[in-house]
Amino acid sequence: MGKQSLNLTDEYGFVHSYSISTAANGIGFEEGSYCTPIGNFTIAEKHGHGAEPFTIFRGRLPVGVYDSAESSDIDHVLTRILWLDGLDDENANTKERYIYIHGTNQEEKIGSPASCGCIRMNNADIIDLYDRVDVGVAVTIKL
Repeated sequence: MGKQSLNLTDEYGFVHSYSISTAANGIGFEEGSYCTPIGNFTIAEKHGHGAEPFTIFRGRLPVGVYDSAESSDIDHVLTRILWLDGLDDENANTKERYIYIHGTNQEEKIGSPASCGCIRMNNADIIDLYDRVDVGVAVTIKL
């Protein structure tokens, strides 16, 4: 499998590419499957505007800042959150599953499947993407 990426486009075409990490468990739509859904989505909500890089979010609220000098097996949601809402019948439960595009404390795993269902990005990249997109922007996930 090649490196995983997220491509940002606009009405004129390609804008930028970011390395990402999708679910270690592969593609799936069921609650509790820890799989990444595919299909058509929209960005339903954005969280973390102005938050310090490596800010830890729980329930989309900031609870501290991750110390990148420490190692952790926890799949933290860091820096920014783009909360996805599924538009297709099979992925309509995406928002209820809390599937996000977010920063991670496991940046070394970016580029290959390793998440618990969300799409993880390098923290600098999620800040850049967050600043470029608005609520309501269309997202297509193909694996």
